[in-house]
Amino acid sequence: MSTKIVTDKNIEEVMKNHQIILLDFWAGWCEPCKMFSPIYERIAAKYPDIFFGKVNTETEPILCEDFQIKSIPTLVILKEGTIIFSESGVIPEYALNNILKKTKEIDIATLNTSEDNE
Repeated sequence: MSTKIVTDKNIEEVMKNHQIILLDFWAGWCEPCKMFSPIYERIAAKYPDIFFGKVNTETEPILCEDFQIKSIPTLVILKEGTIIFSESGVIPEYALNNILKKTKEIDIATLNTSEDNE
């Protein structure tokens, strides 16, 4: 699957229709964002079962606020509507592959249960 543009107008639909969602928060003037973009595109091509979204921080201030974006690029991963990963900076391709493998293995029900027991 190629990357898709995510806005405050389609985020609810994206969240409703996809189990695993990656959101790349970026801006056109951001050099690290430009470095991360081809990595993100290559990974998106390898995982057609996962939704890869791009959020332009210049045009989507509401989403930036909702996801508490403080710097860019920032990658946010959601599984079953729960944020399980958020990291700023350029993530190397091998690391992103590893993160996605772990993401697929995470059982959200177990994750939420362990938090409730603390």
